[in-house]
Amino acid sequence: MKVDDKTEQGEEKRERQFNNPSPRMPNIKVFTGSSHPDIAKKISARLGIDLGRATTKTFSNKETNVEIGESVRGEDVYIVQSGCGEINDNLMELFIMINACKIASASRVTAVIPCFPYSRQDKKEKSRAPITAKLLANLVSVAGADHVITIDLHASQIQGFFNIPVDNLYAEPAITKWIKENIPEWKSSVMVSPDAGGVKRMTGIADRLDIDFAIIHKERQRANEGDSTVLVGDVRDRTAIMVDDLADTCDTIVKGAEKLREAGATKIYAILTHGVLAGDAIEKINNSCLEAFVVTNTIPQEHNMKRCPKLQCIDISVMLAEAIRRTHYAESVSYLFTNVPY
Repeated sequence: MKVDDKTEQGEEKRERQFNNPSPRMPNIKVFTGSSHPDIAKKISARLGIDLGRATTKTFSNKETNVEIGESVRGEDVYIVQSGCGEINDNLMELFIMINACKIASASRVTAVIPCFPYSRQDKKEKSRAPITAKLLANLVSVAGADHVITIDLHASQIQGFFNIPVDNLYAEPAITKWIKENIPEWKSSVMVSPDAGGVKRMTGIADRLDIDFAIIHKERQRANEGDSTVLVGDVRDRTAIMVDDLADTCDTIVKGAEKLREAGATKIYAILTHGVLAGDAIEKINNSCLEAFVVTNTIPQEHNMKRCPKLQCIDISVMLAEAIRRTHYAESVSYLFTNVPY
């Protein structure tokens, strides 16, 4: 065979490889914004990788600047930014990071938002009210995100606001595990929803534990009179466990605990996914009749835990890390809806 023939065959082989490349799973990169770097570090440690290098700073005119410190070309990128702290600044930081990775030729960019902000503004409560959750969904998509991973959306229909895939994970398996490990008398306890909106979430956990449940219902007796609460169910001489998705000012939880104490509950626990704990919420918890106030770490709680002995935290990073791993390898994440990864 002549040298020219060998060269020609080599060129044909390279051309075939270029036109028909073998499928390749891109490498994985995890970056964090400034809202919750601790959970991002735990996620990357769980995945066995180093956290991606990114620098964020604010100019004197309050503009946000982001620098991605390593190549993301052809990579599967995950950006962790929770809806807490300076929410609007953190959201802008997330949009810039998504866009920076997208125009740097990342293969796919996933926004990991443990606590999805503006989720309570999911419908028009009155005339001319905005549906801000829909606006935020549009902004995430326009920034360039290909996928969103979050935990316990306040309203499940928010998934339909997006034109990209959304994995809404549930804290229910982690909460169920915590109850079994930390409440000795859980088999004889009662699950309680502090309002009508959390009934579906509460009954789901009660069914998993095979225990009774109760509901605290608000009702207005007459015009110009304040709301009164009615407990539907029996909690006398039993441990009551209130569950909800979000605690902001904690008025509903604290008043619900008082109602349960009046009804004869011996111990009262409150377990919530997102502990916003705004205003004087910590003082309310400290002065309440709650045995423990439990939240997940979708929002940083280190500072609050120093101020509140009753506050405890469930680490949810293992579920997010497993969701990222399964997404990266194109595996189903439905296992995480009912199980906590070991």
